[in-house]
Amino acid sequence: MKNFILSLIAFVAVITLLPSSAQAQYGQPAPVQTILIDKMVAKPYIQTKGGVVDTQYVDNLTPSDPRFSPGQEVMFKLKVKNTSGVTLNNVTVKDYVPAYIDPVEGPGTYDSTSRVIAWDAGSFAPGEEKTYFIKMRLLSQDKMPANKGLFCLTNKGQVYNGYASDDDSAQFCVEKMVVATTKGGLVTTTPKSGPEAGILLLGAQGILMGVGYDLKKLAEQS
Repeated sequence: MKNFILSLIAFVAVITLLPSSAQAQYGQPAPVQTILIDKMVAKPYIQTKGGVVDTQYVDNLTPSDPRFSPGQEVMFKLKVKNTSGVTLNNVTVKDYVPAYIDPVEGPGTYDSTSRVIAWDAGSFAPGEEKTYFIKMRLLSQDKMPANKGLFCLTNKGQVYNGYASDDDSAQFCVEKMVVATTKGGLVTTTPKSGPEAGILLLGAQGILMGVGYDLKKLAEQS
């Protein structure tokens, strides 16, 4: 009996001296970790009267919104926020690049085989938010799907560590140019117009292979 009492006292002493993270294994709940990502796409550049380009970011662009053309640049914004009351460590951000568009500038490293951009976002203090920008460029018209005049693409962003994760997507639409030949043999290109252009919505699918390369960091924190 004496040995049992001594063992019990020793056990209680060990539990008392353990750090809080270890004590969570003995019935105390571990702090909840939560994180949020907001993925947005910029509308096609709007030139103001003063010559300034006005960049407006939105959650999604539909066929009734301004559409992008082959070869045009597309800007994306990712806002990552620690929505919990504890510090988040070892946070990773990934961006899944859709078909028919390639990244040009932004944080992280791009693997063109898996078409994924990934970077280490480090640690986030409680309530801390970081903003990242990625510039991409649509492929030329001859590399667009031949059977689609207007189609929409979805760019997905993801954030996670060992205890929390979140993802969000932004849609944008591409309208191919209509090639017409005049009587004099001159080839001109004009964008499609009219409501009939937005009837068919097909998700773009394709596999683009290549070698991974580093992307220049455009913006990391706000």
